[in-house]
Amino acid sequence: MINMNTLNPRVQILLSLILTLVVGLLWYKTKMWLIPAVFVATPLVLIGLLRFPFYIVITFIIFSYFRIHEAFPVLIPLHIPLAFSLASFFVLGWHIFLSNNIKVYWSTELTLVCLFLGWAMFGILFAYNKGAALTTFNGVLSKVWVMTIAICWLVRSIHHFRIATYLYVIAGVMIGAKAISNKLQGIGLVEGTRVTISRDIGSLIGDPNDLSLVMMFPMSFALSNLLQPNIGKFHRMLLAVAYIILFWAIIATQSRGGLMGIMAITGYFAFKRIKNKLYILAGGAILLPILLVMAGVADRSSGGAAEDGVDESAMGRIYAWMAAWGMALENPFTGVGINNFYLNYYLFSPHWDGKNHAAHSTWFQILGETGFVGLALFIALITMLFKRLWRTEIDSGVLPMHERNAFVTCNDGVFAGLIAFCVAGTFLTQGFTWPLYILLSMTVALAKILSDRLALEERTKVN
Repeated sequence: MINMNTLNPRVQILLSLILTLVVGLLWYKTKMWLIPAVFVATPLVLIGLLRFPFYIVITFIIFSYFRIHEAFPVLIPLHIPLAFSLASFFVLGWHIFLSNNIKVYWSTELTLVCLFLGWAMFGILFAYNKGAALTTFNGVLSKVWVMTIAICWLVRSIHHFRIATYLYVIAGVMIGAKAISNKLQGIGLVEGTRVTISRDIGSLIGDPNDLSLVMMFPMSFALSNLLQPNIGKFHRMLLAVAYIILFWAIIATQSRGGLMGIMAITGYFAFKRIKNKLYILAGGAILLPILLVMAGVADRSSGGAAEDGVDESAMGRIYAWMAAWGMALENPFTGVGINNFYLNYYLFSPHWDGKNHAAHSTWFQILGETGFVGLALFIALITMLFKRLWRTEIDSGVLPMHERNAFVTCNDGVFAGLIAFCVAGTFLTQGFTWPLYILLSMTVALAKILSDRLALEERTKVN
C-alpha cells in the first residue's frame, strides 16, 4: 500500500502537480465545475469509508434487514442498500488484502453456514424452476452469505457489538413507529385490521407476519439492555419506550407467530431471573390470552373467532406443511430448490383453493426447498449456535464484573433473538432472509471477542 507520508517531498509535489493538471484540463474541456468538486470530494469520501468500515457494513445490514428505504419511500431513489453494499465490499477488500487491519478467522458455525448455503446453491441445479432459484440466490442469498462472514470479521470489540445492538434498536423503533402510524391512520391494513408497511410498493415488510419478525430482533436487544444493571434512569427510560413501541407494533400485526415471539423473548429473560419456574409457567398461561385479546386476533377475517373448528389460517398452514413433506419425499436430497416452494405448491398440496401459498414455517420451507440434507444442516447450525451462546455466557464468568455484565447483556440479546426466531419461525417463512444470519454473525463475533479477551487475560497473568 502506498503511504504518502513516506514518499520523497519532490515526488509528492510532482504527483500533486499532475493531479492539478488533470483536473484543470478536464475542466477546460468541459467547463463543468462539478469535476473539480468531485476530484476534491472523492478522496475525502474514500478516507471516510476506509476509516469506518464497521459503520459502512452495519448501515448496509440495517437498510437490507429493516427495509428503511421502503418504509420511507423518499429514500428509494438514493439506492442506499446498493451504494453501501458496494462500499462494504470495497472496504473489506482493502482492509483484508492491502492494509491488513482486519484479521480473518474461521469457526465451526461459519463452516456449517457455508455447508448449508452451499447445499442450497447446489440444489439450484435440480430446482423445478432454475430461473427463480438462481434469481433468489444472486439477488438475496449471495449477499446474505458474504455479509454474514463480513459482520463476523468487522465486529472486533465489545464496543462495536454494543453500538450494533443500539443501532438495531433505533432502526426497529423507526419501523415500529411507522407501523403504529399506519395502524392509527388505517394505511395498508390487511384484512381490514392487520398492519403492514409499504405494501403498495411490494415491500418485504408489506406482509404482517414478516413485519412482526423484523421487529422481534430489536425487541430482544431492547429488553436485554433494559434489564442490565448499572445504567442511568434516562437511558433505561429510553429503552423502555423503545420496547413499548416494538411491543405495540408487533401486536398491531395480529401475527400469531409474532405473539409467540414476544412470549419467547419475555420467557427467556423471566427464566433467567425468576427462581421458581412454576411462576413462569403460570405467567405464560396468563400472558398469552391477554396478548391474544390485545392483538384482537379474534377480529381477524382469517384465523379469527368467526371461523369454527380449525380455522382457515391454521388449515392453510397444515396443507402447506403437508406440501413441504411431499416435496421432500419426492426430492429427498435437494428438495424443489430455493424460492420454489410457492411456485410448486399446486403439485404437492393435498388441497387446492385456487392459489399457491408460502410454507408458513421456516422449518418446512427448508425441508421442502433443500430436502432432508438441507434440513439436517440447518438444525445442526441452530444447535451449534445455541451451544456457542451457552458457552460464551459461562466463559465470561471469569471476567471482572463490569466486563462480564457487558458480555452477558449482549449474549442475552442474541440468545433471546435466536429463541424468538425458532419459535416464531415455526409459523413464518424466514429460512433465507436476514434474521438468522445476522444472529449467527453476532454469535460468532461475540465468541471471538471473548476468546481474545480471555487470551489477553491469560497472557497478563503469565507476565
